[in-house]
Amino acid sequence: MRELKARIHDEMNGLDYVLVGDCYIPTIELPEEDDRPIGKWGRMHRAYLEETNPLLLNHLILTGKLYTYLANINEQAQGRYRLIVQQMMAGEGVTEDLKRRSQWEWVKAMSSISSRAEEIIRREMIYS
Repeated sequence: MRELKARIHDEMNGLDYVLVGDCYIPTIELPEEDDRPIGKWGRMHRAYLEETNPLLLNHLILTGKLYTYLANINEQAQGRYRLIVQQMMAGEGVTEDLKRRSQWEWVKAMSSISSRAEEIIRREMIYS
């Protein structure tokens, strides 16, 4: 009978395995700590992946890249959201002067802008 190697590497999935008894178990190490938050957008994208692309989600989990991936999505979505809100405010004339003159009108306009910007982010970045 042939002697089994103590450690092997599978080129197909990129994982290393260690021999425990007579079975090989994947050696999965936790990635370095990433202090960035996953946030609202990252959580939404993870839920989307769970429903629509579980293979990608499992790959990201097994390779230890899920947290970084979701933190990147969150940062990109936040930046894009801020940019869209600023552009809509400028285009619709929602300014600090409006806020001083009529707080209620400013709140209504900002609520509308915020809702539309969130929908754009969901379509462009989260659910795609």
